[in-house]
Formats: sequence, C-alpha cells, structure tokens
Amino acid sequence: MSDADQDVPVIKVAGGVYQECCTRPASREIYGSAGRAASAIASMGGHVELHAYLDINAQEVMTQRSSFEAFSVNTTAVEDCINFDYYHGLSTPRISNHSQRYDPLSVDGGHIVRFGMLEGTACVHGDKVVYDPQNATCPEAFAANGSTANQLALVLNLHEAELLTGMINEPVERVANTLIGQDLAEVVVIKMGPLGALVHDGASRDWIPAFRSNSVWKIGSGDNFVAHFAFRWMHEGHSAKDSAILASKATAYYCESRGFATPDILSAYNPAQVSVSTRFKNGRQPCVYLAGPFFTLSELWMIEQAKRDLASMGLNVFSPYHDIGYGAASDVVPEDLAGIDKCDLMFAIGDGMDPGTVFETGYACAQGKPVIVYCENESDERKKMMEGSHCTLRDDYVTAIYETLWAACAL
Repeated sequence: MSDADQDVPVIKVAGGVYQECCTRPASREIYGSAGRAASAIASMGGHVELHAYLDINAQEVMTQRSSFEAFSVNTTAVEDCINFDYYHGLSTPRISNHSQRYDPLSVDGGHIVRFGMLEGTACVHGDKVVYDPQNATCPEAFAANGSTANQLALVLNLHEAELLTGMINEPVERVANTLIGQDLAEVVVIKMGPLGALVHDGASRDWIPAFRSNSVWKIGSGDNFVAHFAFRWMHEGHSAKDSAILASKATAYYCESRGFATPDILSAYNPAQVSVSTRFKNGRQPCVYLAGPFFTLSELWMIEQAKRDLASMGLNVFSPYHDIGYGAASDVVPEDLAGIDKCDLMFAIGDGMDPGTVFETGYACAQGKPVIVYCENESDERKKMMEGSHCTLRDDYVTAIYETLWAACAL
C-alpha cells in the first residue's frame, strides 16, 4: 500500500459470511452479506476490512479472495460456516449450522457497514455507519447491542421497517419518520421493490427508482445495494438520495451479470427504470393468470412455486388449479377463459408445451394482454408462435417472475 493509499479511509464491513448454494441456476459460493459487500466495495476502489465469523473453509476462501481483490480480513474463528440452500433465487432457503450463537464482534472505526447475522451480532462504534438488520422475523434495532454512530444510515426493506417500528400497513413516510426518531439516524432508506426506495434524510423525502435488468440473479442483490450506498455516502460524500440512485443502478448490474461493478462499468451502464403506473403506485394489485399444466407432482410443484412467488410480489393470482380445479371440458374451459378475460396479464409455464397452456397463451395474446412465458427446455421451433406473437420468453424462472412484475407495474 502506498503512502497515498494509507490516507484513504478504510470501510470496515461486519456481518455474515456464509456458504450459498442454489439448485437452479446451479451455484455454490461462499459470500454472505459481509463477504459480498467487501467484494463490491473493493471493486469500486474502496479500502475494505472485513470482520466476520469464519470456519476453516470460509477462512481459506476469503483469504484467497482478499488477496485478489485487495481487502483485508479480520477473523473470529468458529467451527462451522452457516449454509443457505435455495431451490431458486426466490425460494425460502434451507439453513443449516446456525444453532450456535457466538460472542459479539467488536468493531471501531470511522466508516462501518454493519449487517445483522444469525450466529451473533456486531457491536460497532463509528463516525458514519450504514446498518442493514437483515432479519425478516425479528430485526434488531441498531443501538440494542450498544452500537453507536455519529451519523447513522439505516437501509432496510418495508417489512423490516414495519417490524422495527410496530407500524404495520402505515404510510411508509410515517414509518421512516418513526425510524429516524427511534434510532437517531440521519438517513433512512426503505426499499419498496419495483416502486424503488424512499430516502429520508431528516429534512427531505425522495423516491428513487428501481431499474430493470435483462436477467435477475436475486441472491445477494440487497447486500450489493447496501455496499454501493455505503461507498457513495461514506467514502465519496454523495447525498443520501444520489447514493441510493447509484446503488440502485449498481444493483441492476449485479442482478444482470452476477458480478461486481467497477467505476468504469457503472459509468457506461444505463439501465431502464421500472415503469410504474399511477394506479399501481396508489395500491392497485394487477391480476395475473397462471397458465401451466398440473397433472404430475413436478408440474404441481411448479404451479405452487409460481403462485407463491407472484403473490409475494403483490400481485393477485388467478390459478385454474387452485380456483377451478379438475373437471370436464364443458365445466372448466368456460371458467378458464373467463379467468383470462378478467386478468390483466399472464404468466405461462411453457416447458412441455402443454396444449391447454398453449391455447391459453394464444387467447390472452389475441386480447392484447402481456404474456410472459417461462420456458427452459424447448427448441426455438416449438417456441416460434409464442415469440412471433410478442410474448416475452425467458429461460430463467426468477427472471420470468420479475418480467411479470415489471409488466404488471406499468398497467
């Protein structure tokens, strides 16, 4: 490190480093929130010091990675690394090796990024701190473990914000005001999916957009947002609003590439904003017709996954399997077609080219409704009619779900 480098503030990152496995698309890596944030900040040219609980395997991986990416590692040794196993990027992970709690990490410094963890907590004391609680059931308030900051930015999703404040189904602006009062934070960033994020700096409230990507790798996208927001806000001195916009763009790049952006990459990267209609902003929930076969166990599993994931995005879902069921053609077909008539758009499972599903997509296309087709294993020839009738075809499940959400937002 040169003398000039020594004058650059170090960003200390405290949080989990975990093994993450995904079945489809196949992936097996050791990152976790803190490991991913360290890589993201280092790629932007930041000087990073990672603080984490690491077992022998994770220690070896992070040591090798840090040597290539130019960050340092401060290890608290543990017996086993926590494992997260996903069927796909939207599935609830199966978590193992997380029964033991360890003594808190202690981190002092000027600039600190703190993530919530399963195996312990990090008690931090810093000048400027960014905190993401990372807990969908019982998020820990920043100061609950004795942490302090001269300037604190909270970055969290709406569900976490509601749990921290106890303000369920309240206007998000009121939730942000309460968080600033409770935690004495200078900044609160509440992420709202396709609506973007609300940025409240105590003086003004601004909405920043979400950005589209050509594909969506969901695992770790929130970690990447926090890392880029922290780098811009703490290291470069941008406003909270500008830092969040830049972080949102960097997250779209991460989702599209599964990689960490450099400054040159981001300066040339111009993703389109997610288009959101006034009706959607005002709370309208578009209805999506879920087309797909449901005659085998694997087909039923896929239908259940899609229904759950579409509903979790805030969409109403009409599912012939759930809402109509099996029956004679004279009984179910009129109800199926009536369901398409009433829905705003369609999500279709195209693998196997089930005749009923193919007919349903054609019927929806004839009405001019958006049709998104998830299809991994069919030839171009078999997909020709769908492609030629302006359906949106995607061979990745998570990307197809997000394409459906983005289409619904614009209606």
